[in-house]
Amino acid sequence: MDPASPEVSVAAGEDGHPEAAPAGDAPVAGGSGAGRGAPVGLSPSRASDFMQCPLLYRFRVIDRLPEKPSAAATRGTLVHAVLERLFDAPAGERTAPRAKSLIPGQWERLRESRPEVSELFADDPDGERLAQWLAEAERLVERWFTLEDPTRLEPAERELFVEAELESGLRLRGIIDRVDVAPTGEVRIVDYKTGKAPRPEYAEGALFQMKFYALVVWRLKNVVPRRLQLVYLGSGDVLTYDPVLADLERVERKLLALWEAIRRATETGEWRPRPTKLCGWCDHQAHCPEFGGTPPPYPLPVRPAQSGGA
Repeated sequence: MDPASPEVSVAAGEDGHPEAAPAGDAPVAGGSGAGRGAPVGLSPSRASDFMQCPLLYRFRVIDRLPEKPSAAATRGTLVHAVLERLFDAPAGERTAPRAKSLIPGQWERLRESRPEVSELFADDPDGERLAQWLAEAERLVERWFTLEDPTRLEPAERELFVEAELESGLRLRGIIDRVDVAPTGEVRIVDYKTGKAPRPEYAEGALFQMKFYALVVWRLKNVVPRRLQLVYLGSGDVLTYDPVLADLERVERKLLALWEAIRRATETGEWRPRPTKLCGWCDHQAHCPEFGGTPPPYPLPVRPAQSGGA
């Protein structure tokens, strides 16, 4: 992902899918080894967290430190909800005006399910900032109609939760925005991004999440998706990639190595910060040694350091 863009950094995970450190991603006490913490599952967001900064992963998954709602991520959640609900209507009624008309109701539903998002506009008594924010959501929804034609789409799945267990015991999970299945049985995985498309040198990072999903689908259904499609509503771009089996095998090897690094950090309690430009948007600077902070006491058992050849 483009480290110069805060909105793209939000999209590094499941853009629009609020993930407050799902319980299945967290290492849990117990398992083998005298009560050591044992990792049990991984999502694209948490994998991206660890690759970005191991300490960020710890703060989100193990310490579960609270984070302030983000205007960009919350808008992504709202837009995702609108695009999902639009397909409830008959094909001929899936128009831009109808989609935009869904925004107020979906915003109210979001406020009811996640009251903390109202904090975004606590200092907006006249509602001007909220109106601008909702207008931007409308523009994003409207732009989608220039990129895809929902009257010609009949998704097989929307907001699909997927989970697969690898032979190693590692569980992979995530939420796919849309799954299209052609009459011939070919599968297309589609993900909406409300940020801008990354620069070419960051395209591989953008595709990591999609290859993760493709790996899960392959392991579940023994089918390699025909196409992976990222729809960037912020810039009006569509990024596609046609995976092959070798791609998914490489991703699986990468995830296994990543999970082994997470397991080691869980057992030793050594979570190193990795400073980048993204640190400027991190909610946890007060707890980060890079900013003079101190992490909270480690809540899991720590494996004693081994000396010599023992």
